[in-house]
Amino acid sequence: MANVRTTRARPSDDIFEPDDTGSAIDHRELMARIRKIEIVTSRKVNEQLAGQYHSVFKGRGMSFDEVRPYQPGDEIRFIDWNVTARSNEPFVKRFVEERELTVMLLVDASASLRFGSNLQMKREVAAELAALLAFSATKNNDRVGLAMFTETVEHIVTPKKGKKHVLRLISDVLTWKPQARGTRLDEALGWMTRIGSRKAIVFVVSDFLAPPASFEKALTIVSRRHDVVPIVVRDKMERELPRMGLVLAQDLESGQEVWVDTDSRRFRERYAANADQQRKDLRDLFRKQKLDAIEVETGGSYAKALVQFFELRARRH
Repeated sequence: MANVRTTRARPSDDIFEPDDTGSAIDHRELMARIRKIEIVTSRKVNEQLAGQYHSVFKGRGMSFDEVRPYQPGDEIRFIDWNVTARSNEPFVKRFVEERELTVMLLVDASASLRFGSNLQMKREVAAELAALLAFSATKNNDRVGLAMFTETVEHIVTPKKGKKHVLRLISDVLTWKPQARGTRLDEALGWMTRIGSRKAIVFVVSDFLAPPASFEKALTIVSRRHDVVPIVVRDKMERELPRMGLVLAQDLESGQEVWVDTDSRRFRERYAANADQQRKDLRDLFRKQKLDAIEVETGGSYAKALVQFFELRARRH
């Protein structure tokens, strides 16, 4: 019951649900949404995230860049004695970090992401998270790519750098029309294992509504090769139902419908208990795999959740 669209027996505008006709987003509306995401996320990257991203996700090492005259405060161990002897004044070697990290965004495009009760769909939150991570990566000269999945990986964007590339990723997350409605996290993780020969930072953005046992093995395998960071996107109605009377609830992935009485205290308590158990099982899996997961909710502060994640990783490393 966590992955539902609800319709009251009595008319109401409380629940936001997009049109299922699959009609294309107006171009001007799309550009306005992308521009808004760009402005908001760029500011957050510049103010909060870029430096923390750099400190947590290190490059592959240091490489020699140049020699320059010694300055007070330089470490003696970096003095280039050969150049110093020839010039009769001290010179030091300068090193720069080798970045060239690859970031892959595995974004869930299944039907359950087309839900939201805070005038914001989970899919929109996923797009904004993708933007924050992509801008942080490109600001640190890293390449970022995208793979959108349902029951299979349906859409792939090769990792590249640059602002124009990031805007293309945001547009794809917002507008991609998936062929399937269901979710196969094991397929997406398995795909990443097969194609990723070089170590990458893999952010898996999903509501993770699938049973943990269905993707545990695939998660174990991909985590051996890559730095995997699960990002769990939820809506408040997936943990607690408000009293709305008699409603028709529909599973967005299977299409199954059932009438439920949300005024029933027993039903709401059972619903909340199931949601709590689902969250516990997922957290237990991530803890077992020693993965630092990020949990966000529609209408909440996802930037704050990312900052807390970076701070946690920095303390552990």
